[in-house]
Amino acid sequence: MEVSSTRRAAVEDTAIGKSVDSVPALRRAVSILDLVTNSGGAMSAADITRAMSLPKSTAHGLLGVMVELGLLVRKQDGTYRLGPHPMRWAHGFLSEMDIVSIFRNYFASDTTLSPYTVTLTTLDRDEVVYIDCRNSDQPLGHTFRIGMRLPATFTATGKMLLSEMPEDKLEALFSANFPPPITSRSVKNLGLLRQELADIRTRGFSIDNGQVREGMICIGTAVRDHTRCAVAGIAISLLESETTPVLIESLGETMRRSAAILSEQLGHNSSSLFRDEG
Repeated sequence: MEVSSTRRAAVEDTAIGKSVDSVPALRRAVSILDLVTNSGGAMSAADITRAMSLPKSTAHGLLGVMVELGLLVRKQDGTYRLGPHPMRWAHGFLSEMDIVSIFRNYFASDTTLSPYTVTLTTLDRDEVVYIDCRNSDQPLGHTFRIGMRLPATFTATGKMLLSEMPEDKLEALFSANFPPPITSRSVKNLGLLRQELADIRTRGFSIDNGQVREGMICIGTAVRDHTRCAVAGIAISLLESETTPVLIESLGETMRRSAAILSEQLGHNSSSLFRDEG
């Protein structure tokens, strides 16, 4: 029995040793995948070897295994591009993605914004659709409901998402059919909306200053997915009587951080979020 136990222990030690030895190779393989992906095309073995500062034999061994596993594809000219296997991983990740669940889980645990109404919307042409909301106990004179639609031009999330839209699409949507105002503060025309959108791009968050409901202020930001596209908007709502310029700026930055966290869970590189929006 002792011999058997000794042999088994030796085998286990060998297996552990091999798994530890494989860690650098795994890290290098992931770095190679990142390198090829970020190159925007294909890379030669020499370029990969140089960028990774690897011995030629090590690099060629890694590349051979990665091609065998479908992580990379070797083209006829000898360069390497991303293979089909990572795409299967990406598909599995995306199939599990649920923006509403992510939104609910995050704001259920976040205490910083608990006094405020928080909403989640998507853009449908010239309107925003509310796909989730957490209404606060504080009366705003306006209740948000799932499925509710409002003109994107007047809402905080709508303005934020419109600020991402190319000029030709913005022109096509609103040049001839600008929505009628909801309040006396609602933006009146496309020219004024363009000015607001320019301010949003500079500031990094949007403000509805009573354009949906007089006396209610909303502050919005964009949530991005793995493609870096803005796929949803989040906003908080509070009474105008509560606000000061300092508070609005502070809440805007808080919402930007919240959007960064949500975006990261959708596969976006959060380190570039503020640069993208700024």
